[in-house]
Amino acid sequence: MKTINSASSMVRELARLKKKGATVGFVPTMGFLHEGHLSLIRRARKDTDIVVVSIFVNPVQFGPREDYRRYPRDMRRDERMCLREKVDYIFYPGLKQMYPEGYSTYVEVQGLTRNLCGKFRPGHFRGVATVVTKLLNITRPDRVYVGQKDAQQAMVIKRLAADLDTGARVVIVPTVRERDGLAMSSRNVYLSSVERSLAPTIYRALQEARLLIKSGNRDSRRIISGIRRRIAGAADGIDYISIVDTEYLVDVKRIKGEVLVAVAVRFGKTRLIDNIIVRP
Repeated sequence: MKTINSASSMVRELARLKKKGATVGFVPTMGFLHEGHLSLIRRARKDTDIVVVSIFVNPVQFGPREDYRRYPRDMRRDERMCLREKVDYIFYPGLKQMYPEGYSTYVEVQGLTRNLCGKFRPGHFRGVATVVTKLLNITRPDRVYVGQKDAQQAMVIKRLAADLDTGARVVIVPTVRERDGLAMSSRNVYLSSVERSLAPTIYRALQEARLLIKSGNRDSRRIISGIRRRIAGAADGIDYISIVDTEYLVDVKRIKGEVLVAVAVRFGKTRLIDNIIVRP
């Protein structure tokens, strides 16, 4: 396994391998890896010849009052985990490598970013789309692996990969959960013991919503009210509870086809997101 810091070195290394006919699977991360990331790496390892994992905490996708400075980082731990999973390359660029002095180009995906987290984190998806575009240009992968837990982000990446003719196929891998249902996230480390004990309420509420929809309830407002009642007593704040279509992420009043039930909830200062796809 090699760790590469330079974009130009990464481009040359992968170009050499692709010339020999190797396929490249790419897993973009911000590090502090957990089992959810490892599921992406394992899928890439199964599907492609060369597995590349990027580790870069992207400042452009954090708002001014968000957790960029304290976002968990542990490169040595990440390297050990990647080595165990037989990753071929870690791309670990510095801030100036990705955003040199005078940097002034940004990428926006319209439509998909209006709702859900796009409402509550202005500029977030602009930052995501920009850094992912840069990473795709550097790694030129055949396949990109992202998690369903970040459903809106996954759809944004899928859209930009297609719209910008990257040639990369975006593979969305199911959410990995703790035994009590809490979606794995690097931010879970922020939770106090009390908050951690309450956080699985999110998934229990989503599962109850799934049962309601499967049993024939089609009124989104009633289902959202049920989720809110379940979560409100445990959480310190709710950014949103939404039921949206799975193509454009537009709110639906009456459920007719496949929907995404998505929530963003705060426990203390920690913001957690989760979602499920339901097919009536």
